[in-house]
Amino acid sequence: MDRRDFLTYSAVGTAAAALLPASSVASSAAPAPSLLTERGSVMRTEGRPVRTDLPFNSPSPTLRYMTPQRFGMGGTQIGNIFAPLSDEQAGLVLQAAWDAGVRLYDTSPFYGFGLSEYRVGRFLHGKDANDYVVSTKVGRVLTAAGGPRADHAIWKSPAPFNYRYDYTAAGARRSVEDSLQRLGLPRIDIVFIHDISPDNSELEGGWEAAYRIARTGAMVELEKMRDEGLIKAWGFGVNTPNAVVQAMAGDDPTPDIVLLACQYSLLEHGDALRNTFPALSRKGTSVVVGTPLNDGFLGGRSRYNFSLDLPAGAVEKRARIMAVAKRHGIDIHTAALQFAAAHPQVSAIIPGARTPGQIVSNVQAMKVGIPAAFWEELKSLTLIDAQAPVPS
Repeated sequence: MDRRDFLTYSAVGTAAAALLPASSVASSAAPAPSLLTERGSVMRTEGRPVRTDLPFNSPSPTLRYMTPQRFGMGGTQIGNIFAPLSDEQAGLVLQAAWDAGVRLYDTSPFYGFGLSEYRVGRFLHGKDANDYVVSTKVGRVLTAAGGPRADHAIWKSPAPFNYRYDYTAAGARRSVEDSLQRLGLPRIDIVFIHDISPDNSELEGGWEAAYRIARTGAMVELEKMRDEGLIKAWGFGVNTPNAVVQAMAGDDPTPDIVLLACQYSLLEHGDALRNTFPALSRKGTSVVVGTPLNDGFLGGRSRYNFSLDLPAGAVEKRARIMAVAKRHGIDIHTAALQFAAAHPQVSAIIPGARTPGQIVSNVQAMKVGIPAAFWEELKSLTLIDAQAPVPS
């Protein structure tokens, strides 16, 4: 944690910050240039809080599974994505999330090769397992590297493990049992089948071949684990909708909940809204939205969905939305998080955080009231889809 991030955290605090007016958070949460591009920076929260707690879900008569809370924390940053965090830094981020009321934590064996799971499990040790929800993933099985692990293209200073892809029934069972050990938990709430997606160039034979293995392997085994009570729900965790749509098309085992990353955000939501969500609705499958800020782009970063290559028009569209937000007394970061959580099929959003200040800012953004006129103006300017659900 750099000095500014530490001072931000010290000034804002944890539990107390969750109840502070937005102006108080803004004044203590780092300088506020129009865009913040450095890691760990915090875009100031504008607007007036209208609630003191995070939004929760009511039981759904049509959806197979819903998380209790509509807001959680993604675990890539504490798995050392793109830059390392110490165990102490990761612990401060997790503590800030807990103090702010967050009770949903997403992780994966792939995140830092077990590092994210280990850190989440160590933090939750001693807490009542009924007080929180944890999701993790299968599809990669870890094996000991036999020595220090060199940096990966994504994961920096990872744990000393290698991985292999395994979407078979035995691989899924092994992966869940290993995750239980790293997390130190008696059960896992949600398990996602990870990265069966065309953008995953490591898959031998492509995503279709991986799906065929999972169809009679991991998908069936996860159903068994759910019936055994070892897990509560299962689904896919993917960056493209292909495997999810395939699972909805026939008589394959039906996912309870899916994690859609890079697919539903304030900037990019048309395909999910018109195609993926309706397909899921027919089977009663709910959604966790990953990367609701497009990997920090809607928080001011010059990175979009894990790439430094920004899509054509993205910067200009972001600037236009920021101008509308300013006219209505809010900020784009707040609008982006609340937009991603507004769809009735969305069970939760799970933005990540590298510093305690980012967690505080994300939580505060969920408590701000956004004027209806803001959403009306975005639709009138065709900056969001006319049919997109928005916060009420």
